[in-house]
Amino acid sequence: HSMLPRHVQRLGRDWITHWNGSQMLALNSPVSSCVRWAGHYPPWASFPLPISADFSANWRFPPFFGPWRQFQSSNWHLDNYTQSCCFHLPNPSMKSEGEEPLTKKRRLSGQDDTSTPEQETNLSNQNEVCCLSVAQNEDKQGSKKGTIKRHWEYFCQQSKTMKITKNKGSDQSSTGSEATFDFTVMSYNILSQNLLEDNSHLYKHCRQRLLFWTYRFPNILQEIKELDADVLCLQEVQEDHYRTDIKSSLESLGYHCEYKMRTGRKPDGCAICFKTSKFSLISSNPVEFFRRDIPLLDRDNVGLVLLLRPRFHCKASAAICIANTHLLYNPRRGDIKLTQLAMLLAEIASVAPQKDGSFCPIIICGDFNSVPGSPLYRFIKEGKLNYEGLAIGKVSGQEQFPRGQRILSIPIWPKKLGISQNCVYEIKQQQKEENAGEKMEAAKPDNPQEIVIASEKLSSKLRHHLKLSSVYSHYFPETGIPEVTTCHSRSAVTVDYIFYSAANDDTAAQTGAEDSFCGGLKLLGRLALLTEKDLWTVNGLPNENNSSDHLPLLAEFRLIER
Repeated sequence: HSMLPRHVQRLGRDWITHWNGSQMLALNSPVSSCVRWAGHYPPWASFPLPISADFSANWRFPPFFGPWRQFQSSNWHLDNYTQSCCFHLPNPSMKSEGEEPLTKKRRLSGQDDTSTPEQETNLSNQNEVCCLSVAQNEDKQGSKKGTIKRHWEYFCQQSKTMKITKNKGSDQSSTGSEATFDFTVMSYNILSQNLLEDNSHLYKHCRQRLLFWTYRFPNILQEIKELDADVLCLQEVQEDHYRTDIKSSLESLGYHCEYKMRTGRKPDGCAICFKTSKFSLISSNPVEFFRRDIPLLDRDNVGLVLLLRPRFHCKASAAICIANTHLLYNPRRGDIKLTQLAMLLAEIASVAPQKDGSFCPIIICGDFNSVPGSPLYRFIKEGKLNYEGLAIGKVSGQEQFPRGQRILSIPIWPKKLGISQNCVYEIKQQQKEENAGEKMEAAKPDNPQEIVIASEKLSSKLRHHLKLSSVYSHYFPETGIPEVTTCHSRSAVTVDYIFYSAANDDTAAQTGAEDSFCGGLKLLGRLALLTEKDLWTVNGLPNENNSSDHLPLLAEFRLIER
């Protein structure tokens, strides 16, 4: 092989692997097998280079193959030259076989790192294994190449039976007077193309062709079709793609779509889409978190709150409130995150009340850019938060060693926002106080100074009265390993949630989620999440079959009427 550079000719027999024929490195030839390298190679190379026993003229090294430094900086992948080849070269930044590539080290995480040395070795080995052990994945995970199968977790046998019945084509509208109203809700951050391109450093682990919208959108649409949710809460929906692709595609599947674009220069937003066969729209209420007159609220995130009426076997006054949002990412601005959340909760509290004063069932979906157990997460679930002395960088728990050490001010937002510390519009609260009238007057202390002191003590306490529970438990009970909703080169963590107002008899609801009214939602089942290790077996997110850097969350509910 005199055409090869001298240092390649010297590689010797340890570099030669025999296959049947010269298919492996020939262009336009099918690959019949996958190869894992044992790691015998000279010290100047970061990876072993495969060479066919019969090196035909159909394949040549690229013209730049020469000095190693020049080759290393070229970001060369063999599959760019041989489309039929199924392996990838290891990341040049990997210093040793057992070390994790730098691009996969977790920088932003609020959860304990539970990975073992064995797991870390598995993560690093994935780039050295041809086809990512596709044959094993096909046997264990499903028939589709490079996919991980997610299973349904049921909380009652009746749910499983109903799902089987539903798959057979039965309709809830024809099951008699005792029929219940069951429905599914999906929350999915579909990854705006603009944001993908602006943050390309997060996707260095991906092949370039997998990142184009023309490749990604059919995959996303196929996921939506397969999961077949009755309500979709989508985040990072780019406005031009919504107009040209998303809206029309979803309408053809029987959805009605409501959309709220962000108020700034970034052209994405939130969408809520529901099947018109299951719901009718009562009201659509967009929420803008940007306020020109309040310096704190200088970010362009948005929310969307819909009030829907179920179509089958429900009282005429029955309604379900569905909210969707994408809170600010910045880990060091917990003050903005909490204020945005308070604005969303205030809108929900104004939309969801029924004639008797109780709230209708509520579901809140979204990317909250906060991890489980963080102060923001606990506030949503517990309905209260004393933020006195809380560092601004610890609100979301995104960073193990937060850089934002400034303490949250008391109060967090100015009075001109018009939202109380109970996360309701103050006009509504004033009306309630006026209705209370004499009771309020009797409860006031005689000394005005006592009023000021009482006010100061309560001012660092946030509250809401929505009584929410989380669909997901965030850790696998058998192992304690964290569930993951997003996974890219910098982070693998949970930031996406579905919260709901649980009925009293909902055994799946976490402690503290009991609803103050008899009605509510019963969680029937959920689509199981995955671990970080699971996702890296298919090269993280996005990958060949999952075209967002987030996983879709999916839950099935039963409406319990009062």
